Amino acid sequence: MGENYTVGNLIYDGAIYDGMNTDLGDLEFYQKWMPKKKDTRILELCCGTGRLTIPLAKAGYAISGVDYTPSMLEHAKAKAAKEGLDITFIEADMRTLDLPDTYDLIFIPFNSIHHLYTNDDLFKTLQAVKKHLKEDGLFLFDCFNPNLRFLVDSEHQKKQIAAYTTEDGREIVVEENMHYESDSQINRITWHYFIDGKFDSVQNVDMRLFYPQELDTYLEWNGFTVLHKFGGFSEEPFTETSEKQLFVCR
Repeated sequence: MGENYTVGNLIYDGAIYDGMNTDLGDLEFYQKWMPKKKDTRILELCCGTGRLTIPLAKAGYAISGVDYTPSMLEHAKAKAAKEGLDITFIEADMRTLDLPDTYDLIFIPFNSIHHLYTNDDLFKTLQAVKKHLKEDGLFLFDCFNPNLRFLVDSEHQKKQIAAYTTEDGREIVVEENMHYESDSQINRITWHYFIDGKFDSVQNVDMRLFYPQELDTYLEWNGFTVLHKFGGFSEEPFTETSEKQLFVCR
């Protein structure tokens, strides 16, 4: 989300995105923490094409979705309409979010916090969340626990990470390589797309990594109390071997 950083157009192609991101292994975790009263207000930041927004709305929650990318939101709106759901989708930058409402629960799923590339980006987002959260509201998000061995072993290697057919009939193959910059803590990731057997393009999908004690401290500095920190969506304890960091904050 930096001013000089542009994510490739295929990353935000709704059909290509949905074909690659079919897993709903995080849905149960987020749904568990939803307020019990279905009329409470829920806000999802970085909602994308509605991967979680739509099933949560189908479950009866009053949820709105925010995303930075018009093409993703258009796809989300089309999917919601197909399901007969009336969901408010909002095009906005979560760093400068300014909505008229406050919410009982705000969440940022699917590792999306990794696309905040500077501390300033992160702090602006945390302040925006706090501004829109009710006094006793909850803030949840998930991200990776950095694995330095994985980063070193993956350096400059190209490997296939996906092969699938989109809903509009395109055969997609994605190959990935990466290079970790220790000074910026950004893992520079490139995805090489092949469509219908032919090379199409190289797309950027960089990720800023956040180390556990660093992130704990940043949350405290920005006025949040960490109620729970888990190492996975089954709510197992967070340890040095955990792949994920899952936060439940107030």
